[in-house]
Amino acid sequence: MKINEKYKGIFYIILAAFGFAFMNLFVKLAGDLPAIEKSFFRNLVAVFFAFVVMKKEHIAFSIPKGSGKYIFFRSLFGTIGIFANFYAIGKLYIADASMLNKLSPFFAIIFSYFLLKEKIQPYQLICVITAFIGALFILRPGFDSVATLPAFIGMIGGMGAGLAYTNVRIASKHGAPGPLIVFCFSVFSCLCAVPFIIVDHQPFAWWQLASLLMAGLSATLGQFSITAAYTYAPASELSVYDYTQIVFAALLGIIFLGEVPDVISILGYLIICGAGIVMFLIRKKKEA
Repeated sequence: MKINEKYKGIFYIILAAFGFAFMNLFVKLAGDLPAIEKSFFRNLVAVFFAFVVMKKEHIAFSIPKGSGKYIFFRSLFGTIGIFANFYAIGKLYIADASMLNKLSPFFAIIFSYFLLKEKIQPYQLICVITAFIGALFILRPGFDSVATLPAFIGMIGGMGAGLAYTNVRIASKHGAPGPLIVFCFSVFSCLCAVPFIIVDHQPFAWWQLASLLMAGLSATLGQFSITAAYTYAPASELSVYDYTQIVFAALLGIIFLGEVPDVISILGYLIICGAGIVMFLIRKKKEA
């Protein structure tokens, strides 16, 4: 992998973290609306922007040979991930929900072993186990039943994202352009949301609509950026920089929502981020 491609990947992963942190904030500001209804508007905006980008860059609305099933799985698991993540955001502090979603790089390592046949080193396995131990400090099974279920669903969202991003990399290797992957995922997610909205639609105020549209714009920035990031570099090169979203989310939560994470949650953040950083540093040392 060329050095300039690696730095492009780092830039895009940090930009994605910035976009997704703001997405979480606007989703929270949208109030007590169903998570699936929120996700519909988030992805509807992404459909529009993906369509415009594809037209501008003259990208064909056809799936390259060999990439179809990977785009489908990216869309399926990405949809599961976003539904779960939006539910968690509505019930937890946005920093907690963001942290659980950032388990996705660890899930990506696990799934890369099965899907890409990438070997998992012993130190990576130890770091993955450590990260899931850190997640228990946020999940708090048996200690806070009100928060445990949303936190567990938030972790499921991280798993869905990990599977989705693994399939992004495979699809891009088969020649699928980033905007096409974003477009297919966004359309798929909107279609999945429609039946739920028909059954359980809740009217919303203008400020809620404005928040959802801003969430969609922020998510579109994040979606295009993270798709570009995983196109330029593998998850193992980028995972450590993905944790900047936690910093962004925590600051936004404190400034706009008055959400100050407690000591137990912060300890969980440190364990998970520490595992990611250690894994990154050991890998770089082995490469050197």
